[in-house]
Amino acid sequence: MERIAVTVAALAGIFLCPAAAQTIGSAAPADTSALSSPPPPLRFNLEECLSYAMGNNFTRQQMQLSEQSYGATYRQSKRERLPDVSASLSETVGHTSGASGTWSGSYGVDASVTIYQGGAIGHAIEQSKLQLENAAYQTSAYNNELTMQILQNFLNVLGYEELLKYQEAVIAASEEQLKQGKEQYAAGKILESDYLMLEAQLAGDKSNVVDTRASRDNSLLTLKGLLSMDLSADLQIVYPDTSAIVSMQAIPAQEEVLQSAMAALPDLEVLRYGVRIAETNLKLSQAGHLPTVSLFAGLSTGHQRYSELGAQLSDRFTQQAGVRVSIPIFSKGQTQTKILQSKLSLQQAKLDRQQGELSIKQSVLQEYLNVRTALAKYETAIVKENAYRKTFDAYRAQFNVGSITAVELLQQQNNYISALNDYVQSKYGFMLKRKMLDVYMGVAVKM
Repeated sequence: MERIAVTVAALAGIFLCPAAAQTIGSAAPADTSALSSPPPPLRFNLEECLSYAMGNNFTRQQMQLSEQSYGATYRQSKRERLPDVSASLSETVGHTSGASGTWSGSYGVDASVTIYQGGAIGHAIEQSKLQLENAAYQTSAYNNELTMQILQNFLNVLGYEELLKYQEAVIAASEEQLKQGKEQYAAGKILESDYLMLEAQLAGDKSNVVDTRASRDNSLLTLKGLLSMDLSADLQIVYPDTSAIVSMQAIPAQEEVLQSAMAALPDLEVLRYGVRIAETNLKLSQAGHLPTVSLFAGLSTGHQRYSELGAQLSDRFTQQAGVRVSIPIFSKGQTQTKILQSKLSLQQAKLDRQQGELSIKQSVLQEYLNVRTALAKYETAIVKENAYRKTFDAYRAQFNVGSITAVELLQQQNNYISALNDYVQSKYGFMLKRKMLDVYMGVAVKM
């Protein structure tokens, strides 16, 4: 049946479009259009944005590569306890004046293992392990930072989208006002200046829409960059449940927030690991004063003349084993300098930890206060927006019947627009700060 359908389609093309008949057997137009069609849009909610970013963000991938590098260093540090084994082989041909040529060779296998180095190998293993674990905490800290940036731009897009809906409704109202004003101006009920003011208001409202769309597009572009996706991709934001903001208004107690943050934030672990790594580095420096003890063993043989190769290899076969002790006596002050520098680095790491913990506590408490303040502003903005919207509706009705002037109407309209902007900004500002508080507390970010 498929072959019959293809044959019928080809014959129809020949009879209906002779020019197309000349191209039968070459590229198929249907397939070409399919290949050139744009990919379907990506519809992401907040959780999907975060999931995509965790798997594709370039900076995060670089940090994961650093983790792998620290992992390789850690595995290699544990291998330092193993012996070194090497083999050597040489063959030499020589000739001197008045003598026949000579052919000599030597062969050997050597092995050595360090059994004591002032604990340096153990300290190096511990340090590389700490560095590996610290790298994982640094990645976790970046995950929080990335989450906050995605939150900000995701909510910015939502806020601008909501503001656009309100602004478009304002434009519709301005267009109706301009229509009413035109009729009143034609009837001589208002001055030309009033009519021109209505025109200017409509132009200003349209300009506001253009600005808001540009801001939305910029936030969407930034969001794509954080997700490390193709900037030309069609990313569409999926709106969360409108009731989500209701549950956000339940704010935990300040002490609960602080305790959760101090237990969950990976930034604190990074500071603590900085101290532990510095302590291990001091132990490594101090090991430079202690002796090194190693065992060694070897097998060797050789020959002088090729004609007696077998006998010479047997006669010269040698086995050896021994203990080597290396005692540091004078290193031009290098060991003492390393110890001093390590002590200073340890003191600096402890100060960094103390300052970092204080700064983090301050940031968490400040964020908590910001959430409280943002909630209060949002609740106030709801009341203002409702009041100014109703007032604006009432003034529009009065203007339509000629009871008030255009100046009085536009003053109320601008008051409403200002209240509207405050409402949207305070709404999404509160949502952002509330969700950032969840990030500090180690709570999974959902919306």
